[in-house]
Amino acid sequence: MFCKLSVSLAAGFVKFPTCVTSRTLRTVGPSCLCRHQQHQSLSSESAGVRVLYDGLCPICVTEIRFLHFLNRNQAGKVDFIDIAKPGYDAAKYKDVTYEMAMEEMHVIDEKDEVHRGVPAFAVMYGAVGLNWLARLMMWSPVRPLMDKSYAVFARNRLKWTGRGDECTTGRCEKKTN
Repeated sequence: MFCKLSVSLAAGFVKFPTCVTSRTLRTVGPSCLCRHQQHQSLSSESAGVRVLYDGLCPICVTEIRFLHFLNRNQAGKVDFIDIAKPGYDAAKYKDVTYEMAMEEMHVIDEKDEVHRGVPAFAVMYGAVGLNWLARLMMWSPVRPLMDKSYAVFARNRLKWTGRGDECTTGRCEKKTN
């Protein structure tokens, strides 16, 4: 039912093909809406998607909680990795350092490829079943707006959440006045 609802919602914005091509699958992750291929994309052949997020960012945590909720019945499909925890080890995550992950969103797909910025969000959304949103974000007329909007957010996220530039290196806490 969610698949049909997603297709209906997406169709209201733009006419999408019924299925995603293999090229799009590489770009936005497992996002085929065709029933026969969706079962194949949910198999346990892959290592799963790994989402690197800032666990001290209230905006980020709110979104991750929602995505975790959407992913609740698919154990191992998506792992949410809090880069703010003291034990975060870049070597385990394709050498994405804390500093790199604080600069912009990073997601590692099932094929162990690192995606940054808007493509990272598309992979993440596709992995939790928001295929229509993933494809909309990557659609060529929408993508420039998404890139610009995300660049503004990424540049100001620390300030907007009460943390300063010192959070880009080492570890940081929310500032108190």
